Amino acid sequence: MPSGAGLQVLASLLWIGQAALIAIAVQGMSDGRGLDAAWAPAGGVLALGLMRAVCDAMGARRVFDQARALLSQLRTELAVGLASRSPLDRARPASGAAASLVAEQADALLPYLTRYQPAQWKVKLVPLSILACVLWFSWTAALVLAVAAPLIPMFMAIVGWRAKAASEAQMLEQGGMNAFLLDRLRGLASLRALGAVDATALRLRASAAALQARTMAVLRIAFLSSAVLELFAALGVAMVAVYVGFHLLGQLGFGAWHGQLDLGEGLFILLLAPAFFEPLRELSAVWHDRAAGEAALEAVTQSTQGAEPLPGATQAPSAQRGRLPPAVALRQLRLAHRDGAAVLSDVSFDIAPGEHVALFGPSGCGKSSLLALIAGLMPVREGRIEIGGVAMNGDSAAQLRRRMAWLGQRPHVFAGTVQANVALADPRATRSRVRDAIRDAGLQRVDRAHPAATLGEGGMGLSGGEALRLALARLSVRADEADLLLVDEPTAHLDAETARQVTEALVKLAQGRTLVVATHDPKLTARMDRVIHLGAADALEQKQEAARAVA
Repeated sequence: MPSGAGLQVLASLLWIGQAALIAIAVQGMSDGRGLDAAWAPAGGVLALGLMRAVCDAMGARRVFDQARALLSQLRTELAVGLASRSPLDRARPASGAAASLVAEQADALLPYLTRYQPAQWKVKLVPLSILACVLWFSWTAALVLAVAAPLIPMFMAIVGWRAKAASEAQMLEQGGMNAFLLDRLRGLASLRALGAVDATALRLRASAAALQARTMAVLRIAFLSSAVLELFAALGVAMVAVYVGFHLLGQLGFGAWHGQLDLGEGLFILLLAPAFFEPLRELSAVWHDRAAGEAALEAVTQSTQGAEPLPGATQAPSAQRGRLPPAVALRQLRLAHRDGAAVLSDVSFDIAPGEHVALFGPSGCGKSSLLALIAGLMPVREGRIEIGGVAMNGDSAAQLRRRMAWLGQRPHVFAGTVQANVALADPRATRSRVRDAIRDAGLQRVDRAHPAATLGEGGMGLSGGEALRLALARLSVRADEADLLLVDEPTAHLDAETARQVTEALVKLAQGRTLVVATHDPKLTARMDRVIHLGAADALEQKQEAARAVA
């Protein structure tokens, strides 16, 4: 039992002592001793009351601190688990769903830990202790309590099954709505351009209405469980009160071990009867917290099950750049989606140290997937990849990624300074180093590209080509350790002049490094040392003719 819950249980058990002292005082006054019989018990009741308050406060504080520590640990593990998933995992949760999981759904565990678990310990210990005290004086009153008590958890369990299912549905609806809202906010400019704002608002309103209906269903079940408990608790207390009353009046002469209860003993039993049901009443009040907490715990647990792991995510990188840029060797490499559809089949080739290679082919032929495999962003299940003579696997992926620099198709620019966007929290990226990287990327003449300039989320303040060259500056700032550059479609969706500028900056940056670039651009392909063709033969011939025409 946690120490905090133990203190709260002790606070509840102290009521037995207070009830006994009250009964002794009343019995003494009934025997004709007046207020003299009440002073000592009153002092004891006051002392025990203070002890109850202190124990309850200290217990609640400890339970809260322990719950916060456990919740922080769980959030850390959840964040590590999400970060350890491959960025190419198709089952990876959307940003909105992940944020809801880490924030809102994880918060549902706090009431579960601070309220339900202490109430659970009280239900296990306090009623049994009170039942033993009542049984010492009257087996009939104890029998009434023992018969009434199991009915409450039985009906609560029946209601609880439905409550858990309703809570799971509500959390799923909440995560889906958050994911939908975040996705639409990101694409708000496109929605306006397409005239789809009203349709999106209608769908969002429908999602909010569905979430409201799920929430009200959970609340209805919570109120039902409270009503069930109050009904049986009231019946149990009433039956004990009726028995004690008729017994003291002499109408019921059975049920007491020594023949007849006196006023103090009867009052003691009556004072303990409501306290017998109090832990069950408290448990009913937090029964919804249990349903929501278990649903949240299951959602957190399932979020990392069946995930596509990021190789080497838990390994501490320690490699430094070698004297020469690395060679890359692929042997019998195969990749298929989970549905069995083949993406890459028997891919084998070698890239010499410092060679610039273009992966050329039609859309869907696996260029981006091949780059991701080389970068260690997906596990190699069939075949072999070697970087600088070291096989890419879970043990070496973090070490090998240390000497790589990656540029995706849509590099993200977050809200902050240019310095922060280029350095990406690297403590070695000083302001002068970032300034040199900006110059290498060809951004020295862009007003919004000096280190102290502030950018908006998504690169607001920069054009598409400038944002892409800012991503090239990220590669340049790691020039001392990154000698293998992996670039995915750097000139896609750019006009001819901007694509030329990006190509020049990339080729200049890649001098003295191994470069592998996936592209559809024949002009960029013509600047590479070698072209590796992927995809159908007829499409390849067309691309080759286009490349030769440009050259």
